[in-house]
Amino acid sequence: MMTCAHGAEGLVKEQIAEAGWRLAFSRPGFVTAKHDRELPPPTGIFIRTCCRSLGNAKGDQGDSLIEQLFQSVESVRLPIDQLHVWPRDRAPIGRFDFEPEIDEVAKAVAARILQLAPENLFRCATANQIAQPSESILDVVLVDPSEWFFGIHTATHWPSRWPGGIQPVAPEFEPISRAYYKAAEAITWSGFDLRPGDLAVEVGSAPGGACGRLLEMGLNVIGIDPAEMDPRIAEHPRFQHFATRAGDLPRRVYRDAKWLLVDSNVKPDATLSTVRNIVDSRETNIRGCLITMKLGNYSRADQIPRWCDEVMRWKPKQLEVRQLARNRCEVCFAVSW
Repeated sequence: MMTCAHGAEGLVKEQIAEAGWRLAFSRPGFVTAKHDRELPPPTGIFIRTCCRSLGNAKGDQGDSLIEQLFQSVESVRLPIDQLHVWPRDRAPIGRFDFEPEIDEVAKAVAARILQLAPENLFRCATANQIAQPSESILDVVLVDPSEWFFGIHTATHWPSRWPGGIQPVAPEFEPISRAYYKAAEAITWSGFDLRPGDLAVEVGSAPGGACGRLLEMGLNVIGIDPAEMDPRIAEHPRFQHFATRAGDLPRRVYRDAKWLLVDSNVKPDATLSTVRNIVDSRETNIRGCLITMKLGNYSRADQIPRWCDEVMRWKPKQLEVRQLARNRCEVCFAVSW
């Protein structure tokens, strides 16, 4: 069973069908499938989480659903290291200010599961913790408050360690914008080794959410955006603002930068052109680039292979593409040299 952004399930279905998976139950943001062979769970740009299904339960009595959950794990090797409980996305990200999260209902369900659990079922004392690599995780997806699906998976890469594939973040201060969370997730998922004292450049920086995360990590930051920055960022001693477009700046501005973040409200081809002109310059030595590619609607996802071909012309060592949990109708390109 798989979760994804509300609206991206059609792309998930198309991808897994090409690999021979037969579709079963689905709702917006949630897809289940079967295969005739024993295969690893599918992966893909738009698959946020994936696990082996153990069954499902439907009803109005929470304790009854929990009892069915316990019955579903009888064939699983015990104890299970972690318990993750979360709801599927109820709406497209951003609509009615919706953000993926472990809501109060999921928290209450998780607490009750642990309260009723047999002594040898879980190693964890609390639910929805970040799992360590190789730990086993029991997944409970609240497809609806009265309809739950159960699964199990082993933690590997970062998103598989987060409950619901959503990075738990505890900001030092109130973030200026949701771009803070996008940047935090992209940096961790990419594996880029950003260190205090490094110089990072953000194109499309206003009002400063992502810059806030970079400054919080101890980096020196250049923000490029014709719009104004929030005073908390603009007045920071390790921040410099260029109130112009990235293409209008001399390449020497980027000379000492190791990291480039790009999140501009322009078309993807224009975004790639801007980045190419920066990374291809002899005056720059960018080690890693995080590019937010705006789809506009999911029908444009068929352009992703073409965009990847363009990025590969820059001769990177690695290119990864993912729709982050905090992305709206967009994807993140992580490019490293």
